[in-house]
Amino acid sequence: MIPFAKRMEYMAGSATVIKNLFKAMGDPETISFGGGAPARETLPAKQLAQICSELFSSEEYGARMLQYGHPEGEKELREVVSEYLLRPKGVKAEPDEIMIVNGGLETMNLMCQVFIDPGDVILVEEPTFVHCVEIFEMFEARCVAVHTDDDGIDPVDVEAKIKQYHPKFVYVIPTFQNPSGRTLSLERRKKLAELGTKYDVIILEDDPYRDIRFEGEEIPPIKSFDSSGNTVLANSFSKIFSAGARLGYVNAAPEILEKLYNAKTATNSQTNTTLQLICAEFFRRGLFEELLSKTRALYRQRRDVMLECIDRFFPEGTKRTTPQGGLFVWVELPEGYDTTELLKKAGEYKVAFIAGEAFFTDGGGKGKNCMRLSFGNVPPENIRIGMERLGKLLASEK
Repeated sequence: MIPFAKRMEYMAGSATVIKNLFKAMGDPETISFGGGAPARETLPAKQLAQICSELFSSEEYGARMLQYGHPEGEKELREVVSEYLLRPKGVKAEPDEIMIVNGGLETMNLMCQVFIDPGDVILVEEPTFVHCVEIFEMFEARCVAVHTDDDGIDPVDVEAKIKQYHPKFVYVIPTFQNPSGRTLSLERRKKLAELGTKYDVIILEDDPYRDIRFEGEEIPPIKSFDSSGNTVLANSFSKIFSAGARLGYVNAAPEILEKLYNAKTATNSQTNTTLQLICAEFFRRGLFEELLSKTRALYRQRRDVMLECIDRFFPEGTKRTTPQGGLFVWVELPEGYDTTELLKKAGEYKVAFIAGEAFFTDGGGKGKNCMRLSFGNVPPENIRIGMERLGKLLASEK
């Protein structure tokens, strides 16, 4: 057998977590709180069917939708990102400062292609998004965890670890963080942007959940406080338009975008032209605002049901977050529980979640008694059924 690349062994642990996540999502009999998929009720199938019919029938767009496109993305969608998604948040980015990519995760892959050599350090939150850890590990980066609390990543610890490890990136999910659901405070956002400038390190801001806020006041992105171009803003249409479309975008300084362009052409040449133009038309017709309002109301209801069920079915002493948006609740069970072991038994109860240890890059048993629960793609009645099953599973361990 020809030897595999060393990176495959390096990323094996995180890859197994992701593989199991998708496996659980594919079982129709299992109520899965594991994935981060959007609710099917928020997917605008009927509107897109009409848009597709009209665009494919038009002389202006018909053939163009089936042709090669631009590596940086179609102008119409880059204009939408600038006008609808960035300027209202305080980020002044022209269309030529934006690249359209294949989902939010491609930005992470391209950034690693451009910046990461084996052994380079990336600072990550503790806990952090395991799918991005998989990407970072594929490039043989070393992920070093930074302390977090209810206000998000701790800038004091960030600065100390920048001095100690000299990282290439500080990877942060500032709004309704995955997996914790917490939101980085305004002052800490400003401080992170300052640290990026002071130490010439990239603040890689991953913000795919920010638009699905259903309570509380909006907080500007870290990028809005960037004075040096050291903050790179990555985002996605997966949670606000269509996960299956695999559309995302990145806003970065021109010299960084140029290198991302080169990595993009060497990777897949371009992002799907057809779906870019359909998505742009969806926004230009004013359909996004109605969809976003519906999405926010639906997720708030599902979050409330999940929180109610945690309080009702989980053991005394359980702690949980109360996210103001996004898709996730972070649960900390009393000491003595091992959610990695519980997950092995969860199949018997036809319920799934992600064990907490997967989100901690330092190992050592951190997160052993924690779990991430996603309420996004689970109807309220199934949330109640699934959470009761989880409660019975937890009760069986005592």
